[in-house]
Formats: sequence, structure tokens, C-alpha cells
Amino acid sequence: MSDEITKYDEDNIRSLDWKEHIRLRPGMYIGKLGDGSSADDGIYILLKEVLDNCIDEFVMGAGKNIEVTIKDKTVTVRDYGRGIPLGKVFDV
Repeated sequence: MSDEITKYDEDNIRSLDWKEHIRLRPGMYIGKLGDGSSADDGIYILLKEVLDNCIDEFVMGAGKNIEVTIKDKTVTVRDYGRGIPLGKVFDV
């Protein structure tokens, strides 16, 4: 066994940009990943966020309908709201 102390410096630290951080640590942002069998699994948190945004647009008068379709384990949501301003789409 070695008595040598492991070198620890800047090279041991990895900095992540925001996209990498979300992809590598999704649980920090959406809770437990789960398999969809529990109401607090991350997939439902994401769906709730989408629906909340649709409702916000509707309440502010920016959309006339909210359509939710569930087919073949796929959920599609359309809100006819304002959407994301085009200048910001490139940032995302």
C-alpha cells in the first residue's frame, strides 16, 4: 500500500456547461427519474411543466384552446399560445 497522497488540483475538477449539467444530472432538475409507475417520476414533472405553461398562456388570453393527445405512450400538447420568441429559440 502506498503512503503517497493523491494529487488534487484543477485538473481533477470538470466544469460543465448548463446543457451538459442537465443531461448528466437530470434528477437535480426533475426529481427522480423512475420508470413512470409513480406520480412523482420526472416524466410527469416535465409534463406538468408543459401543461402549466399552456394554462398560463390561456389565462393571459394568448390562446383559445389547449389540446392534449395521448396515443401509443406519447403525449402531445398544443396550446395555440405565443410560443418562444424566435430570438430565444437559437439560445435553446
